[in-house]
Order: sequence, then structure tokens, then C-alpha cells
Amino acid sequence: MEIRAGAGGDEAALFAAEIYRMYIHYAEGRRWKVETMEMEEIGIGGMKSVTFMITGQGAYSVMKYESGVHRVQRVPETESGGRIHTSTISVAVLPEAEDVDVVIDEKDIRIDVMRASGAGGQCVNTTDSAVRLTHMPTGIVIYSQTEKDQHQNKAKAYALLRTKLYDLELQKAHDAEADLRKSQVGTGDRSEKIRTYNFPQGRVTDHRINLTLYKLDKIMNGDIQEILDACIAADQAAKLLKMNNAN
Repeated sequence: MEIRAGAGGDEAALFAAEIYRMYIHYAEGRRWKVETMEMEEIGIGGMKSVTFMITGQGAYSVMKYESGVHRVQRVPETESGGRIHTSTISVAVLPEAEDVDVVIDEKDIRIDVMRASGAGGQCVNTTDSAVRLTHMPTGIVIYSQTEKDQHQNKAKAYALLRTKLYDLELQKAHDAEADLRKSQVGTGDRSEKIRTYNFPQGRVTDHRINLTLYKLDKIMNGDIQEILDACIAADQAAKLLKMNNAN
């Protein structure tokens, strides 16, 4: 999964960090394993972006419904006038690509190794353990520094690159089947606004299924099962309707 801060500056980055924690709480509640792959933090506790892997039974089939633009409406702590600001983040959910899905030609890869650096510029370690992979044909750059060992970072970077290349292929297939994508509940187009989190009113609205819940605090603590169940039910109903129409 990949979370990126969108419109809204620091406020969007703070919300990205909160949504990341929401997913971690949810995954832990289902006893899924969460592994952070790469993260770009800002000093006030926010994140410009974070990529992490969730491993567990049925994880992708459930979490794919989180893909899209999430909008937050609230008064930022830095706002003295009490005005409500609207910020956005985008969430991408990709199935992990196995070696068989994507063949990477070593000639297409440039590998750079460097010292890992932590927040504030201090060194995480004193060896050249951080790895940056550049995939020349697509321009995709992967940076991995979460492990102390260079080989582990390299393996993580390759896994992430395979997933991103696999996703590119999926997107091409998706674009060729635009009608099919529209029939699915929010699993395709990442530009669509799928959900609004309104803090002053304590409500969360999922726009795809017209569901509004007044339990924002619980949802931010990972209680998103009700939303996901409703998305799955709506998706299955839409697919069933399409099958019946086809017959």
C-alpha cells in the first residue's frame, strides 16, 4: 500500500500519517503482518509518503477498496481563525508481484548504494547500506534504507520495483477495459474521491456507496470493517447485476 499527501501541505501530511496508523491498527486487529518499505516524514509528525506491505489471508481482496482519494475536513492546529480546511491524500493498493509476474532485465537497472540518513540528518548507520534502484525504461526510482543490511534493502527495493512495474501493466489493462473498471466499486480510478472524514461533525462518508457513519474516532483507530463490508457487498451486487444483464 502507498499513501501520499496531496492538496493541503502540512495538514495533508499529518492526515497521511493518521491514515497510515489507521491501517496499521486495522491490520493488527486481523493479525496481518505490516512491514514498512519506505517513508518520507516531515518534522511535525506528518508524512509526505509511506509505502508498506500487508501480509495476511485475503489482505488484498479487502484492502483494494481503500484505493483512491481520501479527503479530510477540519480546523488545523495552526489555524488561529478557526476556519475549516480541506486536504486530500491518495491511497494506492497493489497486489504484490511475484517473480513470475514481472521479468526485470538487469541491464535496465542502475543500482546506487549510499549511507542511510535519519530524520534531522543524523546517520542511521555508518555503512553503505541504503540502496537506490533506478529502472531506466520507466524512470521509476526506489529507495530502501529501513534495514541495516545492504542485501536486505536491495531485496526490498526489487520487491517494490516488481510491484510497481506489475501495477503499470495492470493500469494498461484497466485502461483497455474502462467499462469494467467503472462497474467496480472504487477499485480502479485513483483520481476519484472515495471518502470524506469530517472532524467537526465526527462523521465519515464513503461516496461510492452513500454510507455515512458518526464514529470518526473509532474509524481513525482502525475500526473500518463496517465500511469495507459495505464496499464488498456493493461490489458483489454490481458484478451480479452485470452478469444477469449479460445473460
